[in-house]
Amino acid sequence: MEKRGRGGKPFLSPASQPQPTPPQPRRERRPSMFEREAYTQILRERLRESIHDVQYVEPPFDDSIADLGKEWKSALAKLKFANSYRMEPLKKFQAHSVETKVQQILKESLKDVKYDDKVFSHLSLELADRILSAVKEFGYHRYKFIIKVLFIQKTGQAINIASRWIWDVAWDSWVAVKQETETYVALALVFALYCE
Repeated sequence: MEKRGRGGKPFLSPASQPQPTPPQPRRERRPSMFEREAYTQILRERLRESIHDVQYVEPPFDDSIADLGKEWKSALAKLKFANSYRMEPLKKFQAHSVETKVQQILKESLKDVKYDDKVFSHLSLELADRILSAVKEFGYHRYKFIIKVLFIQKTGQAINIASRWIWDVAWDSWVAVKQETETYVALALVFALYCE
């Protein structure tokens, strides 16, 4: 005769219970981005289809990251400021003064420079940094700046450049400065966006 437990289900003794299946092998876990070797591997995976080749990237933290605890979290915390409820800038962006400064930077930097794509890849970054620091010296508070520097070789072609933004007509503005030589055209674009 079969013994029945609660609910009318048959009671099974421990010997008659079915044996559990053996555990399946664990899947290999993904490497943590906090491990030194894994950080480079993660970057390689993300940039696989890109033209960049990651040799070695120093992670932004050292081996004692676990010991830092609360200090590490507080260092990453953002500063919070009280709301000022200011809807307009103290000083509006003046395109004509920025344009003359950018024109002066382009003339100084590109004097006696011939077209070379290898040189211009680094020169465009340097010019963008110089223009950004010069524009920040004007003291436009709460403005964010986007700087584009383009070098176009003169080979008889035409070029169209377009930009599209969500724009506040009252406070946002832009400046385009062109420096032309016999072999190339340098174009610097400065976009000033007011952040309320």
